[in-house]
Amino acid sequence: MARDRSLRLRTRVTLFFALIALFAGLVLIGVTYGFARNNLLEERTTSAKDQAFDNASLVAEQLDSMLLSPDEVNIGLYFENVLRTEPGGFAVLSNPERDSTRAQTEILSFSDLPAELVDQVRSRESGLEFTSIDGAVFVVVGVYIRRHDTGYFEAFPADNEGSTLTALLTALALGGLGTLVLATLFGFSTSRRLLRPLSRVADAAENIASGGLDTRLDSESDPDLDRLASSFNEMADAVQTRLEREARFASDVSHELRSPITALTAAVEVLDARREDIPERTQQALEIVVSQVRRFDSMVIDLLELSRLDAGATDLNVETLDIIDLTHRVAARFGSPDIDVDVHKRTPREFNVDKVRFERVLGNLIENANHHGGGALRVEVVPSRNRMLRFAVEDGGPGVARSERDRIFERFARGSAARHRIGTGLGLALASEHSIAMGGAIWVEDRTGGGARFVFEIPIRKAEA
Repeated sequence: MARDRSLRLRTRVTLFFALIALFAGLVLIGVTYGFARNNLLEERTTSAKDQAFDNASLVAEQLDSMLLSPDEVNIGLYFENVLRTEPGGFAVLSNPERDSTRAQTEILSFSDLPAELVDQVRSRESGLEFTSIDGAVFVVVGVYIRRHDTGYFEAFPADNEGSTLTALLTALALGGLGTLVLATLFGFSTSRRLLRPLSRVADAAENIASGGLDTRLDSESDPDLDRLASSFNEMADAVQTRLEREARFASDVSHELRSPITALTAAVEVLDARREDIPERTQQALEIVVSQVRRFDSMVIDLLELSRLDAGATDLNVETLDIIDLTHRVAARFGSPDIDVDVHKRTPREFNVDKVRFERVLGNLIENANHHGGGALRVEVVPSRNRMLRFAVEDGGPGVARSERDRIFERFARGSAARHRIGTGLGLALASEHSIAMGGAIWVEDRTGGGARFVFEIPIRKAEA
């Protein structure tokens, strides 16, 4: 089952800022729009009521002075001469008992008024309602003129308020969108600043992991970040001290063992030279002692070499060599003089290489194949990408399990196929160290037809003319 890939921390911080800005913007737009809408409508209804009641008073006074009934009033002429309604508005004068009306205009009439408001005025009450007439929104105020038992209605256009609210909502939406963009950019910028120290910590950790034990972080101006840098540096100091102490211990032990091992080897060789003078049972014991002393001597030499590699005491000593001839000579020296060396036609014949390190890597791989892989079968030499030259040593053994392919290059590690065979467990570790020191890499893979295929590659350094 594949692992769910979560968003990067920088992306999550940016999205957090964006979501907060979006939520705050929506709340602000809603509150502002609602407040503005309520204020505009309240102001509109208040002004409409005031004007309608003022005009209703004028109509009542006119009816008083004219001594006429509402049915006899020419309201259109009266509106033109006395009343001043808003542009686009209209007025209607009605008699609730006889349902007779006098309208200001023939286009908008009594029948266009909201029925609930008309019923309210007929009930001898005044009121206000919003309504739509021919697609336009109006505020209609109904005033009951008690002394003449007459209803006065006046409609005020509300399109201006609608346009104002639409413009306000558009402006708020654009402002919210701009705020969202700015908040997103601010979140991205802030996340970069916040994560920059963590990136420096990660880079420093990678440098330490790749061998740069003296890597340290600079002090930070922020107290919290400075504490992180100080803690990291203290940890790096402790790790470096411990690794150096362990490396010195291994080097000192190996060096101290060198002299007694040399003396012991010389004594054993003398006994081995006089094998015929000792009893047969003693000869069997002598064989075991000789093999173990030689193995011990080889292990000490390998440990000393690894100690020098850990200390960085060995530099690259490149020289121009015929790489194909060198490959044949190394194979012969390590017990495979007749091995098939398959060279790709594009392989450069000569280039600069560290001879000692190359012999150590290729020799250890051939020796490993002979001891644990049933014998080395073939060495393949082929150029690879990025100006690298690849060498592959193939054997016919049981191969290497996938779970062991990384571990077998560790020190004293052995694969399950070589667990009961003689060896120091340092050959592949040395091959890995020397490959990396030359700027290359090493790995193991399956061989077509069975067996293992140990591969290492090194950079192609052109020979000087």
